[in-house]
Amino acid sequence: MDNQSYDVVIVGGAIYGSSLAWWLTQMTGFDGKVLVVERDPTYEFASTSHTNSCIRQQFSNATNIRISQFGAEFIKNFRAFMGGDPEVPHLVLQSYGYLYLADTPEFAATLKESQQIQASLGAHTRHMTREDIAAAYPFYMLDDIIAANHNLVDEGYFDGGTMFDWFKRMAKRNGVTYIHDEVVGMTLNAAKANVDSVTLKSGATISCGTVVNCSGPRANDTAQMAGIDLPVRPRKRYTFIFDAAHPLNRDLPLTIDPSGVHMRSEGKYYLAGCPPDDDPDVAPDDFEFDHSIWLEKVWPAIATRVPAFEQVKVINQWVGHYAFNSLDQNAILGRHTRVENFVMLNGFSGHGLQQSPAMGRGIAELIAYGAYRSLDLSPFGYERIETGQKFVERAII
Repeated sequence: MDNQSYDVVIVGGAIYGSSLAWWLTQMTGFDGKVLVVERDPTYEFASTSHTNSCIRQQFSNATNIRISQFGAEFIKNFRAFMGGDPEVPHLVLQSYGYLYLADTPEFAATLKESQQIQASLGAHTRHMTREDIAAAYPFYMLDDIIAANHNLVDEGYFDGGTMFDWFKRMAKRNGVTYIHDEVVGMTLNAAKANVDSVTLKSGATISCGTVVNCSGPRANDTAQMAGIDLPVRPRKRYTFIFDAAHPLNRDLPLTIDPSGVHMRSEGKYYLAGCPPDDDPDVAPDDFEFDHSIWLEKVWPAIATRVPAFEQVKVINQWVGHYAFNSLDQNAILGRHTRVENFVMLNGFSGHGLQQSPAMGRGIAELIAYGAYRSLDLSPFGYERIETGQKFVERAII
């Protein structure tokens, strides 16, 4: 591939690299050559492969709410967005909702305020008293709970793996080139204002009009090649699939417990997850599993909240990585302030899969047309990283 030239070089081919690649093929008038460079085409350790594939409307920031509303529209109309090809499967959004439980007056007030913002944008979030929760879901222990928020419309689980697979398939079908290689260096122009080319591990040099960082938890490693610092690092997140000796008689919402543990139905089983109490940055290849987390944190929390879960058996478990933005746990998007052709799709901190339809579309618009058209994503811009001005979102899991 040496000395080839592409209009857009995308570093990383998982959910964001493939979402962007596909969306670029949907931009009217854009006919640029697009290259996706993926270091591991099995995606075994990609965050995309370890996702729990959930989507929620329950954010406190209006922009995040609108992003997820488009995400729900995209999931429910997936085949139509993919051109109506009968080969494309229908995606089902299983809307059992997120249930945020509040055990303090302060958090209850925050939930109430967030519910009002969500409702003003058309979300169906309901603010619930303890009595409301008990009536809807009598299996919870609620002695310490004051209130909750819940939404049964366009909020729950979907098949994110299939969505990713079809982003990738359709991008290739529409002319995007994918290669198994790794970007190991970037050459900037004399003014340090543009990336002229990327160097691959294979030794090839690729000239580029735009380079896009879709490196997930490795985002800062990629940015450093262009002399840019991103506050994005890998953080471990644990997931457990368990069977219950006494299954519940209805769906378990994606319950956000005050302990920091979340749980939900997973077919005939259940899923629970959490961060470790000590939550340091880790190496991007560190997937060592801490087996004490189940016994010391997860099982006590779920068995306390749902007494029926006193008798459960773990049948699968894994650890994945958040691409954790330590400034404000929200995405970093768009062009760098100095290196003008370096574009970022980074730092999603656990929101990545559900936000990928809207964010991929937005960056495709930015590259093709020079501006966001469908939804203004400028609040996620890199400028706030330089100034330390946080994107305020109170509903972080």
